[in-house]
Amino acid sequence: MIDIQNQKDSRNIDIKKVGVKNIKYPIIVLDRVRGTQPVNATINMYVNLPHHFKGTHMSRFVEVLNDFRGQINIKTFKMILDKMRQKLHAQSAHMEIEFPYFLKKTAPVSRARSMMEYRCVFAGENNGEKSDFLVGVVVPVTTLCPCSKEISAFGAHNQRSIVTVKVRFKKFFWIEDLIKIVEDSASGEVYSLLKRVDEKFVTEKAYKNPKFVEDLVRSVAVKLNADDNFTWYSIEAENFESIHNHSAYAYVEKG
Repeated sequence: MIDIQNQKDSRNIDIKKVGVKNIKYPIIVLDRVRGTQPVNATINMYVNLPHHFKGTHMSRFVEVLNDFRGQINIKTFKMILDKMRQKLHAQSAHMEIEFPYFLKKTAPVSRARSMMEYRCVFAGENNGEKSDFLVGVVVPVTTLCPCSKEISAFGAHNQRSIVTVKVRFKKFFWIEDLIKIVEDSASGEVYSLLKRVDEKFVTEKAYKNPKFVEDLVRSVAVKLNADDNFTWYSIEAENFESIHNHSAYAYVEKG
């Protein structure tokens, strides 16, 4: 059969990334408590395309995923990129994997247990000479406004905040540790299940620990700076304000 993708293209334009997006695929990730955790991931895969080729072979991306089924993780990421480059005859390969990660959380007073979802990302690229890889987590937390607390006769407005942290690193680390760094930097944690005694506890804890969105990203940065395993990071926080019709936002990056 005629292979249209391999035909010549005369427009003399290189394509930096071409491939497939939003592949829904089951993978297994490492879990510190349970060993492994099966998750349903969304995967984007790309390669570069030199100007003289008309197109790439989209089916081969999924074939590579099938070759690594059950073994898609931090340790095999570079091997998958190498296989993509070889199979698609490309100079560079890129992949992004986003998935939900569940941890069992215990309420602070009642000790009620429930599953809490966090969003995680693996992303990387390889051009044959060098490779790049980063891990990201999206963590919901609680923040309480220091200004509101200071000027009010009683009470203070608080909000749910989303913190997104991406890191480059030298050696393996647990996703759970990165999540804990974020939660320890906020006014309080977010839980799936709270009883009344827990609600009292988390509300009062946040009131005693007010944080601006600027405080939040700086607190995370201080903790990451204290660990020389993290060679680069980006931290962004968005506060979904409870008394304003907008969000408060802050971003910090290392290097």
